[in-house]
Amino acid sequence: MSEPLYMSKEGILKLEAELKQLKFKERPKIVAEIKRCMEMGDLSENAEYHAAKEAQTHLEHKIADLEYKLSRAQVIDTADIPSDKVYLFARVLVEDTSDGEEIEYTIAPPDETDVDNDIISVKSPIGAAMLGKSEGDLIQVKVPAGTIEYKILKISRD
Repeated sequence: MSEPLYMSKEGILKLEAELKQLKFKERPKIVAEIKRCMEMGDLSENAEYHAAKEAQTHLEHKIADLEYKLSRAQVIDTADIPSDKVYLFARVLVEDTSDGEEIEYTIAPPDETDVDNDIISVKSPIGAAMLGKSEGDLIQVKVPAGTIEYKILKISRD
């Protein structure tokens, strides 16, 4: 059996909407394009036909990937998650011990990240280092330039 994919309800709804868009909007467009290209005659030298077939293959792989993710998706009830440690959906305020800079991250499943808004994957180096830690704990994160040490200042939930 496949490993569960823990997500928020909103994350699952987003994947379902994307899957619906691909299956019922994008797929028919590509099928129509392939049909149009086939009507042009000789397919061996029909670049538009080959491009449409390639787009169809890419789309079908994306649909299969979304269906697989949704088949494994399980909603996380944040009420069941301890609030004194860093787990999924925790908001974590950390301080870089080298310069005192503070930054707040939200820990999310890999499919719900948004780096521009400091929503990071639980599987990212910093997310993985924080997992299970408490306020006051020090964590070390290996980066290409060396190691960064952070102190966990505050853990909260929305």
